[in-house]
Parts: sequence; C-alpha cells; structure tokens
Amino acid sequence: MKAIALLGGPKEEWPQNLADKIKLAQKKGALIMASDRGSLFLLELGIVPDVALGDYDSLTNHERQLVERKVKDMRYSNPIKDFTDSEMLYYAAFIDYKVDDLTVYGATGGRLDHFFVNMYAVLKAPFASFKEQIKFVDKQNIVRFFGKGRHLISYNSDYKYLGIGALTEVKDFSIKNAKYDLAPVDLKVPTMYSSNEYLRQQAVKISCKFGVLIVINSRDKK
Repeated sequence: MKAIALLGGPKEEWPQNLADKIKLAQKKGALIMASDRGSLFLLELGIVPDVALGDYDSLTNHERQLVERKVKDMRYSNPIKDFTDSEMLYYAAFIDYKVDDLTVYGATGGRLDHFFVNMYAVLKAPFASFKEQIKFVDKQNIVRFFGKGRHLISYNSDYKYLGIGALTEVKDFSIKNAKYDLAPVDLKVPTMYSSNEYLRQQAVKISCKFGVLIVINSRDKK
C-alpha cells in the first residue's frame, strides 16, 4: 500500500495542484496521513486524512476539535518528548500500517531544524530500514535516500538537475551515466555533489558498498 503524508511546512513550498494529486491517490487506495498542522491543511483542501498524529501545538483548540471530529485515527503525543511528530508518522506508516511507499509533502521550507529532523530520521532505527521507501517532494525538489548496493535514478524531465551525495561515511561511492561521473571514492563526512544532470535523458547509476546516499532531483523556480 502507498501512503501520502502532509506535514506542517509552508504552503508556498507545495508543488502545483497538490490537492488534485492527493485526491487522486486517495481514490486509488493510498493511505492519507498528516502530522500536526498538516491535518488542518488537508481539511482545508477538502481531504479527510485517514491518520492524524502529533501534539497539535500549532492548532487552536477549535482547530484541533475540528480535526478530531473528522479523522478516525487520531494519535496524540506529549509536546515534551524524545521523538518528533514526523518520526511518529513514519512509525505509524511502516510499522502499524505496513505501507510500501511514503511520499511526504510539507517537510521542507520554513524552519531548517524541522527539515533536518525530518531528513535525519531516515538514519535512525527503526526508520533506517525503510529509507528507500521514503521521499520528500516540494515545488523544486524530490529528495530520496539509498543504502548500499546499485541504484538507478530514472530520468525526470520536470526535476532535471541532480544533487547526489552521502549522508554518512560511505565506501566505493560512484556516479555513472551522468553529465559528471564520479569514480569510486571513500568519504568520511557528509558530502554533496550538486548541479549534476542527466545525460541524453538516460537513467543515472549510483552505488556504494557501505553508507547512506541522498539524491535530490531539482528544478529552478518558475
């Protein structure tokens, strides 16, 4: 089962026609999830999420009660906690609902600490084992994560620029079939190779023998 989640990031960073994309996915049977203010955003778009999670500290009492009346699976957390609302959402998606694929909107833009929390969660147990099933999408970027092995990055005409790098120490990290290839290299610290591009609209090949890779498909603002 596929899942779509909306977090509380700024609406200005949403891709175009987000409501239509989520409604279509919902019709096809996708699980619709939200954390904190994302649940109210969905209701404003005319979409009732299947699951809402968080401490709801960004909502007024009236707004929280509105969400509670609409959403069947409401989950609450203490504002003083050792895990975040987004981590709570990942856990529900992969452990409780056992989804195969999670697309997250509203994870970028606004406060940088929130973005890094959302991103670094893929390095932590138990979410690390699901990292290749998570992607963040906004109006300019698609962010994905990969572990050891060989991976194909399919051509994407809408997000044609590539930033490919390492989130952790990596061994034998390579990039092939891109405008700028990278011979196998070991890296000790997180490193990003930005402003790469597809070559003749073909898939780019990346690989490593150890570590976590990050791939960002990007486009310029219109």
